[in-house]
Amino acid sequence: MDDYKTVKSLSAQSRRDFIKSSVAAPAIVLGVLNVSSAGVYVAGSDVIRVGVIGCGGRGAGAAVDAMAADSGVRIVALADLFESRVREKMQLLKERNPKQVLVDNDHCFVGFDAYKHVIECSDVVLIACASKFHPFYVHSAVEAGKHVFVEKPPAIDPAGVKLLSEACELAKRKGLCVVSGLQSRYHHGYREAIQRVHDGAIGDIVAIEENFLRAPYGVVHRQPWMNELQFQLMNWYHFSWLSGDDVVQSLIHNLDRATWALREQAPVRAHGMGGRSAWFEEAAGNVFDHHSVVYEYANGVRVYAFCRTQVGCYNEVSSKIFGTKGVCYLTDMRIDGETKWRYEGPPCNPYLEEHKALFSAIRSGKPIVNDYMVRSTLVSIMGQIACYTGQRISWEQVEKSNFHYPPKPEECSFDMEPPVKPGRDGLYPVPIPGVTKLI
Repeated sequence: MDDYKTVKSLSAQSRRDFIKSSVAAPAIVLGVLNVSSAGVYVAGSDVIRVGVIGCGGRGAGAAVDAMAADSGVRIVALADLFESRVREKMQLLKERNPKQVLVDNDHCFVGFDAYKHVIECSDVVLIACASKFHPFYVHSAVEAGKHVFVEKPPAIDPAGVKLLSEACELAKRKGLCVVSGLQSRYHHGYREAIQRVHDGAIGDIVAIEENFLRAPYGVVHRQPWMNELQFQLMNWYHFSWLSGDDVVQSLIHNLDRATWALREQAPVRAHGMGGRSAWFEEAAGNVFDHHSVVYEYANGVRVYAFCRTQVGCYNEVSSKIFGTKGVCYLTDMRIDGETKWRYEGPPCNPYLEEHKALFSAIRSGKPIVNDYMVRSTLVSIMGQIACYTGQRISWEQVEKSNFHYPPKPEECSFDMEPPVKPGRDGLYPVPIPGVTKLI
């Protein structure tokens, strides 16, 4: 099913309503900008055409940050699986910054094929949709010669990580940028703290504690117009085949910081536990509401990582690095022990800084590829698999695995049946540690 054609054949009344609901766009001829035949920005033109794949909160946030980062950015195309989201974000972005948002109705795309059309008419592609599709879209954009920003997680399974790694290597060969939404690496305070840790301020690292404890992501309750697939796509955070679950979806930020602190060292093995204990309704999907993972490293270091998505509980988002001479409270940007230090620099918005780095690299002709996201993502996937299966997982196992959550991104369509269905009680079956087999 060609979902793009289906949307483009909406009734004339629907298209008239879409036009009425939008703020009038300034005239733009997309084909006259100074770009190469591959669509890559060429130094000398002030305008960089940016397309957005995914019109949820993070997609809109990435678009706003891109515009703030570079005055030459022009948002020229939007895509999502749902027309209502495209309409909403088109209006929102134009109201916020009409001079930089040049999207017209012919460049709003809907459906599983919508990504293709955004890639075609953009120099830079911002990818912030259901995480299942991230590595496939990154690879497609790089193949087409486009620069990429991809939100976290850039993959949710080992097969996706391999495709992501291929895309990063291809980008290097093509001289393209691929910037990751793992924004901690762009935080000035975190950078200074990690540099001090690497310089020996806390001695040798012996253990790291990582916490991402919070309430669940928001839900969209079932509406009469939704079929089962649409309901799951609207609530993709809560279905593992679309999100990868919370170790991959949220704790990845912490695990990226831990990997950074450990100089990109990979764990030897991991074990974990998790399950569903506090949230029972259909919108909870088939993901766990708590996880604990222990990562073991060859030098004896252990990383203890926890995430929870429950209401009415203690919340904490933190990274604590314990050394032989002190402790680095990374998210607090301070060190205690033999060395006393606290970050005293200016406030930093890492979401903005990552986009500044992206567009600066494009304009300077010095491309950057944040390939550290490949390892950090696989570390998080390793922990998720350990929790789902209840098994001790080795780095070699997860690195060699070709496991993916079916179906493959390129096989998805609105005609398909979702891979998970609710039971008679209306609830979705969750993985069973000790029973579930993934790799």
